[in-house]
Amino acid sequence: MLRIGGLTPYSATDYPGCFSAVVFCQGCPWHCHYCHNPHLLAAGAPPAMAWDEVVDFLGRRRGLLDAVVFSGGEPTLQDGLAEAARAVKALGFKVGLHTAGMYPERLRELLPLFNWVGMDIKAPFADYEQITGVAGSGAKARNSARWILDSGVDYEFRTTVHSALLSREALAALGRELAAMGAQHYVLQEFRQQGCAEPLPPTAPAYLRCGTVERMSQQFRQFSVRKA
Repeated sequence: MLRIGGLTPYSATDYPGCFSAVVFCQGCPWHCHYCHNPHLLAAGAPPAMAWDEVVDFLGRRRGLLDAVVFSGGEPTLQDGLAEAARAVKALGFKVGLHTAGMYPERLRELLPLFNWVGMDIKAPFADYEQITGVAGSGAKARNSARWILDSGVDYEFRTTVHSALLSREALAALGRELAAMGAQHYVLQEFRQQGCAEPLPPTAPAYLRCGTVERMSQQFRQFSVRKA
């Protein structure tokens, strides 16, 4: 059903307020400089396990876990995601999704299947190509963010911050852009070196601890900085 690149059997951080398992889906067409799962980029790579193995595992975890999160890679790349989400719901779990929003129309169709969505917002939408290496990626991400906001599904927008890729001014502009769209839940994530395919220095921008972030926080109902 799905090409699976890995499974985390227990997480307290991937679905807010829930203990979850995380299913990592194989394949992603973007090549973000700070990606810490580069082994998941190739869509045709041999799967790490079969979907039936995941279902068997989840069947033994009913009553111990609250949710299952589909992450990646990019889960919406795969046609089997809808059927997989329904199967997880049938087992009694909440269902979460981690996405970069690269397939907005497909995401729109899938949103009713999910209880919560975490979307990575890379940069101001006009600057997306600097992060993803793909022309037109910003327009797709903007459309996906709009579908999430319009859907009524619980969500979190989050941005990974590295000073070499996102300046103080760009971050402030992104905050204003999201607030103007009506976003209420926003998290900044410090870059972490672990698993990163490119040798970016593991430094946290000083502006994550200054007035820029304080001003941004006033634009959102829920706002936080997630440490590396």
